[in-house]
Amino acid sequence: MITTSRADSGAIAAIVSLVRWSIGLMDCIPHSIVALAARVFPAAVFWYSGETKVEGWRVTESAVALFREEYQLPLVDPELAANLAAFAEHFFPILLVVGLATRYAALALLTMTAVIQIFVYPGAWPTHGVWAACFLLVIARGPGVISLDHVIARRWR
Repeated sequence: MITTSRADSGAIAAIVSLVRWSIGLMDCIPHSIVALAARVFPAAVFWYSGETKVEGWRVTESAVALFREEYQLPLVDPELAANLAAFAEHFFPILLVVGLATRYAALALLTMTAVIQIFVYPGAWPTHGVWAACFLLVIARGPGVISLDHVIARRWR
């Protein structure tokens, strides 16, 4: 049988109180801040990836070669794949950051993430899992009040 002294009980109560207080503080973090982070940070990753594929308004030969030699997506021509990826990696991050059609932009990038995970870099699941978690949060809970979607929804209510 384990016995605890009054001092031990007091210490345990203090720790429980501290944990409850800190969880209460964390509960005060607005969804909109979390959603903004879940939108902006993975958007930056995709944007920078898109930037490596273009020079001006054109997809680079090295990007096409990457799709032909390394990525080797099934059923998709490497030139078409490079152009679609470059477009998607610029268009959907913009939508995510400004919060326009946000759930659909997150869904598009989640789909791209799944393609990358399955066909290109299956060993990179921890990184892809982080991206997927961000996109799933936005898809499930929306972009929050710091978004054009919120402004538009308020206007049409």
